[in-house]
Amino acid sequence: MALLLRTVARQGLCSSRSQFGILYRHAVPMGTTAKEEMNKFWTKNTRLNRPVSPHISIYQWSVPMLLSISHRGTGVGLSSGISAFALAALVLPESYPYYLDLIHSMSFGPQFLAFTKFALAFPVAFHTFNGVRHLIWDVGKGFKIPEVYRSGYVVIALTVLASIGLAAM
Repeated sequence: MALLLRTVARQGLCSSRSQFGILYRHAVPMGTTAKEEMNKFWTKNTRLNRPVSPHISIYQWSVPMLLSISHRGTGVGLSSGISAFALAALVLPESYPYYLDLIHSMSFGPQFLAFTKFALAFPVAFHTFNGVRHLIWDVGKGFKIPEVYRSGYVVIALTVLASIGLAAM
C-alpha cells in the first residue's frame, strides 16, 4: 500500500500505462536462488573450518532449564485441557451431572482417585508457583545464579506440597 501511494504521489496516474504496471515496474529478479545461497554458506563455513552450531544434547541439564521448559509445557497442557473440556461440554449430548454419575459408577479404588487428583493438581500448582516466580523476575529481583536455583527449588517444594494438599481434599 505504501509503495502504491508513493508511486501515485510521485508520478500521478497515467492512463496510458497498464493498470498494474506501476506496481512491479521497479522489480528486479533475484540474482541467486535460496539453494545457491545455502551452498555458498556451507562452502564458506567448511573452508573456514567453522563448527556446526551445538545441539541441545551437549548442554548439561540444570534446574532453571528444566523449570523453564516445564513451565511452557504445563501452560500448553493446561490451556489444551481447558479447551478440550469446554469443547466436550458444548458437544456432548448429556449434562455434567450425568457424566459425573458415570465416573462415580465406575468405582475406581481410592489409590487411583488420589493419584488422579494429584496428577491434575500438580501442573496447576507448578504453573501457578512458577508464574509467581516469573512475576518476581519481571520486577527485576532474583537474577543472581544462586537465587535462580533457590527459587527453583522453592517452586518444586511448594508444588509438591500444594499438590498433595489439593489431592487430599
